[in-house]
Parts: sequence; C-alpha cells; structure tokens
Amino acid sequence: MIQNPGFLLTVLAFVAVIGPLVFVHELGHYLVGRWCGVKAEAFSIGFGPEIAAWVDRRGTRWRIGALPLGGYVRFKGDMNAASQTDPAWLEMSAADRAESFPAKPLWQRAAIVAAGPLINFLFAIVILGSFAFIHGESRTPAVAGQVQAGSAAAAAGIVAGDRIVAINGRDMATFDDIRLYAQIRPGEPVSIQVKRGGERLERQGRIGAVEESDGFGNSFKIGRLGIAPGDPVIEPVSLWRAPVVAIERTGQIIRTMVETLGQILGGGRSVKELGGPLKIAEVSGQAATLGVESFIFFMALISINLGFINLLPIPMLDGGHLLFYGLEAVQRKPVSAKVQEWAYRSGLAMLLAMMMLVTFNDLTSFGLWERLSGLIG
Repeated sequence: MIQNPGFLLTVLAFVAVIGPLVFVHELGHYLVGRWCGVKAEAFSIGFGPEIAAWVDRRGTRWRIGALPLGGYVRFKGDMNAASQTDPAWLEMSAADRAESFPAKPLWQRAAIVAAGPLINFLFAIVILGSFAFIHGESRTPAVAGQVQAGSAAAAAGIVAGDRIVAINGRDMATFDDIRLYAQIRPGEPVSIQVKRGGERLERQGRIGAVEESDGFGNSFKIGRLGIAPGDPVIEPVSLWRAPVVAIERTGQIIRTMVETLGQILGGGRSVKELGGPLKIAEVSGQAATLGVESFIFFMALISINLGFINLLPIPMLDGGHLLFYGLEAVQRKPVSAKVQEWAYRSGLAMLLAMMMLVTFNDLTSFGLWERLSGLIG
C-alpha cells in the first residue's frame, strides 16, 4: 500500500520541484541576455517579500521571494517583471542604452525570451536521456499478445497476434505508441488498421474508458483498448543515441499536451481536469514517496510543462513576447505601445482567471467543497 505524504513532505517536495525549475528557466533568459550584452538588474526566484537578497559585482540583485510560484529576470529597460518596455529607456545615456534590452536587435530579443522555455526542454532531455542510457528503450512490437474478453479491441474484432499498424491514420511503431494514443481518448471512435497473416485489415471500434486509481486516493478516467503486449523488448541505448531517444520522448509528451489541450478547448474534455499549483504540490509529495527516480522523472515532466505553457501566445508569457516579435518582423516596426498595453492587460486577466479556475479545481479534487457543505448542512 502506497503511503500518502504528510504536509511537510508535500511542501518540501513542491519547493524542491518548482524552485530548481524556475531557476533553470530564468537562468536561460539571464545567460543569453548576458551573452547579448544586456544588463540584468534583478534575478528573482519567487514573488512577494524578500527572504534573502544580494547584489553581485555586475550590479544584478539576486533575490528569493516568499512565494515560490515563479520568478523573473528584469533587464535594463524593462518597466516591470513582465518585461514590458519602459518608455524612459530612450532617455538613458548612450552607454546605458547600449546594455538595455529594448535596444538590442530583434533576433537577440527573441533569443533571450525563447531561452527560458528552451532550457526547460533541455533540462528534461538531459534527465530522460540519462534514464534511457541507464534503463534502455522500450521497443515492444505493436502486436496484440492477448485480447481481453469484452474489451474495446475484442468488440472491434482484434485477435491475438494482430499487428496494429495504425490507429486513425497514425502509425503505431511500438506498443507504447498504442498505449499513449489510447489513454487520452477514452470513449472516442477509432479506425484501426491491422496486419493479420500478411493481410491488411481495417476495423472500426471505440476506445474503452476505465476508472483507475493512482494509489493515493485519486481516481481518473483513461482510455484502454483492452490488449496486452507480448514479451517486452528493452533495447540498450548507447551514450550517443540517448539524446535522440530523449528528444523523441519529449516530443511525444509535448504532442500529448497539445492534443489534450485541444480536447479541452474543443469540449471533448472537461476543464475540471486542469490542475494548478496545489495539485502540483500534492503530486510532488506523492512522487517523492515513490523514490528518487520517480521524483526526478516527475521534475522532467513539470519542466516540459513549464516550457510548453510559457510558449503559449499569451501576453505576459514568453510566447506572447515572441508573438509581438513575430509581428514586428512582419511589419518592420514594433507593435504600438497602446496595443501592447491592451494585450498585456488582457493577458493578465486571462492568467488570473485561469489561476482561479485551476485553484478551484484543485480544492474540488481535495474535497474541500463537500466538507464545507457538510459543515453548513
């Protein structure tokens, strides 16, 4: 029986996950900014009141905030932590303007902004590559070793020995491809192409939906076809190939995120499935109880999530800045200050609304509202 983490372990695990990942993200901005000759005036891990702070010989104030929910690098010429341009930068001396962020060429500004999400992906790739080198790569063929009676696969006419070639037109190279495709599509209709005895057949069916528990009292619905693989195949991974495997796995995770987000936006999934900081804290504690490797793997997943979310084209996020730079490249001039101000306010409102939604979802998953209604009743 898996033990639930206590409150202290949950808090410590959350800080141990978020703190390093935020530092890595902001370090990407900082290092590329420094390489481009931009002065960083502040480097903050966390928001709110300072717990500790110091100033280095370059004049950068390094600070740790009381709320470990993010961070920022404020470059010279930035008006605030969201990197909005301070109109006063034009009044700086020539020497100060030379090391300010707004004065840099478009490609350098874009590189500085993109460095944060990209280093999060790189961080995850290093972890996943290390795991691939140590444990090998799963290459179990996409063959139905067994078919569960009454399952979605059985209803579609799949039999043991069938080679699953494609599902809804997507090639299935390994059994893991089948599992990853099915698990985020419970109840969805599918067209399954199989190879049986040299003959290629097409079967129509619907992915099954099963309720599963993670051992911590959390239940969730996932898709299952109802087939089991044959003998597992684990291939050793050389040191030179480990990064390739890690990049492929990172790409699979990002594709799953995109598809899941598309399902939510399209109404195929409930917004109740979105989680926030409280849920991350809970799962951080759970991952910590499963051992060091599980905890490190969870960090890799969160790092990919952090990089992906920051690339969304929402003002206030890195993706929003990159969107403005793309428009600037097309129209050969910066987006007007008025439009940027309107966009930043809209982006802030969107992020606050999203934060309220995921916090409500987190508290609901903890059963808070049911307990409160019980007290009131």
